[in-house]
Amino acid sequence: MSGISATADPYRIGHRGGSHQPTAEHAGGGLVSKRIIVGYGFWIFLLSDIVMFSAFFATYAVLVNETAGGPTGRELFDLRNVAVETAALLLSSFTCGIASIGAQRRLHDWYYGAMAITFAFGAIFIGLEVTEFADLVARDAGPSRSAFLSAFFTLVGCHGLHVSAGLLWLLTMMAQVYAKGFRADILRRLLCFSLFWHALDIIWVGLFSVVYLMGAGQ
Repeated sequence: MSGISATADPYRIGHRGGSHQPTAEHAGGGLVSKRIIVGYGFWIFLLSDIVMFSAFFATYAVLVNETAGGPTGRELFDLRNVAVETAALLLSSFTCGIASIGAQRRLHDWYYGAMAITFAFGAIFIGLEVTEFADLVARDAGPSRSAFLSAFFTLVGCHGLHVSAGLLWLLTMMAQVYAKGFRADILRRLLCFSLFWHALDIIWVGLFSVVYLMGAGQ
């Protein structure tokens, strides 16, 4: 048996413990595989979220003229306020990208600064949306006033809830980097957060166009 060469033992049954150490190539392959699996799973989540928003968009399109004699979008929507909301969310997406670059390059100042600005823009967006909703309710244009307003509050409110959840996630990511640094698993979570935040930005562009621009023009 001692004369058998290593090539005659392809499965390395007789290897010694010291020769079974994982190589850098195997370790790297495992890391890449996990990154792909996490990214793939999160894309499935995002696609399911987009399907849900598509259903809300379709519902709104069907009910947009069902005002029950109440106010229409043209009477209710303030495009100046919505324009500020849109600018805040678009800028937050830009600063989120800068934060991702800072994380990849291990630049703490870039990362924390850009994430803080992203949070500020997101908070401005939510504050303006809450103000808009409160103003509509004060004008007797709440979600129970008509089918149109029910669909409007559901669609816009669902997006606002997603942004609020994103802000909490953002704070969590800042805390994790502070506690654990730019580890591989932290960078994977940051990638998922970036995908989520940019997806909300894209959904808002569609929402702004379909709900506010078309509604104000009717």
